[in-house]
Amino acid sequence: MNELTLFLAKMMAPYLLITGLGFLLSKKFYLQMLNESEKSDPVCINLSGMVHFFIGLAVVLSHTLWGSVLEIVVTLLGIAFMLKGAVLIMIPNIALKSNNTSVKVLPIMACGFIIMGAYLTYASYFFVEYTP
Repeated sequence: MNELTLFLAKMMAPYLLITGLGFLLSKKFYLQMLNESEKSDPVCINLSGMVHFFIGLAVVLSHTLWGSVLEIVVTLLGIAFMLKGAVLIMIPNIALKSNNTSVKVLPIMACGFIIMGAYLTYASYFFVEYTP
């Protein structure tokens, strides 16, 4: 297994797990955040886009691997972060309008984050066939 893949997966796993659990445990907060996002400070939206874009771009530039399932998942997550950042920067109004749908699917999003985080945790921390 590629050492960079394991490193990135080990970084992404806790983020996804914590975010998914946050969606479930603090549902009221996240629903409020989504409902008020159209009133959000444009600078905050742009900074969020920048962070997503830079993290995704860093993954894509250093890790465009398609050999194993874990490599594919890490690469696709990097692409997803980069695309989300690009949308938040280039067309923030479209990204903000999608929040009405997000409110309805918050529990599904939470489950998706948790499942992906659990997979990355399992694959990178516990099921590693790594030989240095």
